[in-house]
Amino acid sequence: MNPRDKIAGGATALGLLARALASGRPAAVETPARLAMLPKRLPVARPLVIHWDTHQIPFIEAETEADLAVGVGVVHAHLRLAQMEMLRRLSQGRIAEVVGALAVPLDRTLRTFDFARAVPAIMAGLTPGTRRWAEGFLAGVNAVIGAGTMPPEFTVLGFRPEPWTLADLFTAARLAAADVNWLLWGRLLKSRANMGERAWRELWPRLVASGRPAEETSWAAEAVAGFARHGSNAAAVAGARSQSGSALLAADPHLSVALPNVWLAVGLSAPEISAAGLMPAGFPVIGIGRNRHLAWAGTNLHAASSDLFDMSGLPVTERREVIRVRGGRVRELVAKETALGPVVSGGIFLRDARPLALSWMGHRPSDEMGAMLAVMRAESAEAFRAALEPFAVPGLSMVHAGSDGRVGQVTAVRLPRRPPEAPEDMVLAPQAARAWDEVVGSANLPWEENPATGFVASANDPKRAEVLVGVFFSTTDRLRRMRRLLGGSGRIGLSELAALQQDVVAEGAGPIRDLLLEKIGPARTERGVGQALAAWGGDYEPGSAGALVFEVMLAVFGRRLEKEGRLRGAGAIWTARALLAEEIGGMSEAAFAPHLSAALRAAARALARWRTWGGAHRMRMEHQFAKLPLVGRRFRFGEWAAPGGKETLQKTAHPPVRGRHGVSYGASARFLADLAGPDENRVVLLGGQDGWLGSANFIDQAGLWRAGEYIALPLRPERARSWPHHTLFEPLSGPA
Repeated sequence: MNPRDKIAGGATALGLLARALASGRPAAVETPARLAMLPKRLPVARPLVIHWDTHQIPFIEAETEADLAVGVGVVHAHLRLAQMEMLRRLSQGRIAEVVGALAVPLDRTLRTFDFARAVPAIMAGLTPGTRRWAEGFLAGVNAVIGAGTMPPEFTVLGFRPEPWTLADLFTAARLAAADVNWLLWGRLLKSRANMGERAWRELWPRLVASGRPAEETSWAAEAVAGFARHGSNAAAVAGARSQSGSALLAADPHLSVALPNVWLAVGLSAPEISAAGLMPAGFPVIGIGRNRHLAWAGTNLHAASSDLFDMSGLPVTERREVIRVRGGRVRELVAKETALGPVVSGGIFLRDARPLALSWMGHRPSDEMGAMLAVMRAESAEAFRAALEPFAVPGLSMVHAGSDGRVGQVTAVRLPRRPPEAPEDMVLAPQAARAWDEVVGSANLPWEENPATGFVASANDPKRAEVLVGVFFSTTDRLRRMRRLLGGSGRIGLSELAALQQDVVAEGAGPIRDLLLEKIGPARTERGVGQALAAWGGDYEPGSAGALVFEVMLAVFGRRLEKEGRLRGAGAIWTARALLAEEIGGMSEAAFAPHLSAALRAAARALARWRTWGGAHRMRMEHQFAKLPLVGRRFRFGEWAAPGGKETLQKTAHPPVRGRHGVSYGASARFLADLAGPDENRVVLLGGQDGWLGSANFIDQAGLWRAGEYIALPLRPERARSWPHHTLFEPLSGPA
């Protein structure tokens, strides 16, 4: 960035900061006042009513499916318009329009990925029903925008959003479907640039072997940062194993921890559709939920939905775009294109000296919205599998539980027909692109139904098929823990599933702990470090001293060994600790002694200062504006000792531990359903339902979350009619 741009960017940033200072702390707004902001008339054919509970969870009751879609759009825009606007601008590379020249490098990088590449074909291929649903949703969103009352973020940023279009919606959906592997590639490319070719050739097979762990070998995993990361746990218990005699479902998605939450809890009722569950903000589908016949949830497959190709010396074309900059001059972007996809290696993310082309399944048309609408209507396992056939990105393991007591799991993704073995390198030769000539979908990928165990479980674990499904998976810690907790002889109810979601034992930590104790020996105590580690059973309770010692020691080992040139870049993958343990176990006592001494000293200091895991490991409830200088404290809404860790079922991921730190990523919502009754559903969000700063419902579920409590989410409208708040919307063409 040249000096003039820096000056202009700084001036714009100061202006934004001045508006933030002038706006003061967000004013308190009670729920009735928030609901009074809604428009009174909507583009619907018949009167529409939305019932609201005390947490501002809506239940939309409509007389037609078309009107129901409008109500869904109203709910999303009312509760999360600022969040939706940021998602839209990120997907289109339009952040500089709001925050100035400082965001130009980000916009350039986002635009090179060309998230809108397949959107025209996607819109052209929509079925009439899916198009009506999407257009109805947008009509509701735009009705809220047109009503005039905007969230406080728009006052601080000084702009008003324009109406949403179909292209906006599907481009944002492509950003939300970004390949989680890109996060790893960015770190690995950086590491590869700093090592010799021989060192890389030796490291890559070890990364691949560790990233695809065997069932019997598991270590705690490294979490990664970024927009695309997705994790999640999901389990379905067959009726033969449940206390009610009907199938059960439990799901807790893992995403970045921030306010507002990514998810919205919603109930829907119309003659053609009846469903309840969790919707991702800005998208009109229930990703985790149930209808009268079926409950469903998904976990990220970590699918190999992309390939990078070295296009050195091959033809490259150019695509030119204009980047508008608040308070600055217009920029021109010259993006490079190839026959295999856009060149993505020139930005701030996937940096490389070579022109690397990205082939991504998300650059091809597919119909995820139509697939999920069909899931919302599915009445059987067979209909569920058929519904997911058009689903391509992001790859998901979809778990289902039926009213007939059956449970199962489907691999929902589209992949090129590549050999099942991992590639010989991260960057491929163009000739390897021939595998993309044929695509394999869910109908030809693994699925299971009614296993003898009486349950199915999924936790981003390795999947194998006749084609390459993925390279870098999570460890099997969480999967094994779910199997242990669900695999007993007793019958299971919702209370047992709630306990499973709040479990904080990392079984894979045990072998590494034993290795460390062996290295420490009985004579090395270091002010209680050895005793704390020896007494630790792998639990990440806030009061655990052993978890604090364990994490600090591993962080020291990882940092020191990387400085020596060992495992450089290995921290990018989720199973990096397996490699770290190999290194520790293979070192001589003399070589390891200085590292051990440093780790023991650091652990002793942490134990003296923070005392327990919860003293250092903190859950911080913050809005994105909390990062602003001077005024950031206004947007911080609470902090507490966080249970859990990187590979516990109650996932609370974190960077390498040097001291007090915040949870960066983890469980963000919980959902439970018992198919024995339509209203036997429970939900809770980390934070609150309403994204409006100052709202009584902005963070009102945090206490429930900490206490392990849930909110009832009915499927029948008669239950929702007893809720305390109701909004009646009349058609625009009705009498005044």
